[in-house]
Amino acid sequence: MSEARQPSEGELQAYADGRVEPDQKAVIDAWLAEHPDEVERIEAYRRLGDGLRKLYDPVLEETVPGRLTRSAGAARSWLPVAKAAAWLVLGLGIGVLAGWQLHEWRMPPLIAADPAAVMARRAALAHATYSPEVRHPVEVGADQEQHLVTWLSKRLGTKVRAPRLDEAGMSLVGGRLLPGENGPVAQFMYQTPAGRRITLYVRAEARGDRETAFRYARENNVGVFYWIDGTCGYALASADLAKEELLRVATLIYKQLD
Repeated sequence: MSEARQPSEGELQAYADGRVEPDQKAVIDAWLAEHPDEVERIEAYRRLGDGLRKLYDPVLEETVPGRLTRSAGAARSWLPVAKAAAWLVLGLGIGVLAGWQLHEWRMPPLIAADPAAVMARRAALAHATYSPEVRHPVEVGADQEQHLVTWLSKRLGTKVRAPRLDEAGMSLVGGRLLPGENGPVAQFMYQTPAGRRITLYVRAEARGDRETAFRYARENNVGVFYWIDGTCGYALASADLAKEELLRVATLIYKQLD
């Protein structure tokens, strides 16, 4: 039997979002059957898409403000355009997560266009998605750490490491591959004996040899310290640690990765 054609990344994302024709779906089903290691990645796309729908669907039902309907001419002519635009944003789904907290902040400030700030938002969403998991918090466990690091380094195209956080009272749970805005990203998860968790989100930087100071953001109840160092961008997220605790861990990680 000949090997099924490998779908493009865009086709895989459309497949995860249920936006492919039946014949195309059959092709991707056949390819996934031959590549079972890719199934979990597609499931990750699907979970992130479901999370976006839960956030954006209520917005689609909101009444358009009167000042907007007046400026557009009439409410009936504006509403279909507004809904179509909203569905277009949602259709980008998995590839664009910068506005994942729209139901809390409505229209986020333009600072979200900053790539580092976008990374922080995505890291917060990924943390909120996977840190509550009990049975499947990671894709590869800490008992296969070397395999995990090698695999993620290969997929990101740059060397990544899983820092040692014993000094902070935390041990590695494991990690996973996630979709990023410009390619795959890595997520490492750690926890204390009491079950308090943090995640380290790592992405490859298009422009290497850059450095930025620590920056802090709070997305809903998730605190994030993020920075860029050389060929990688990092975002440390937690809903369990206070800002000062998270900064201490971020500093520990920075010293190890420097």
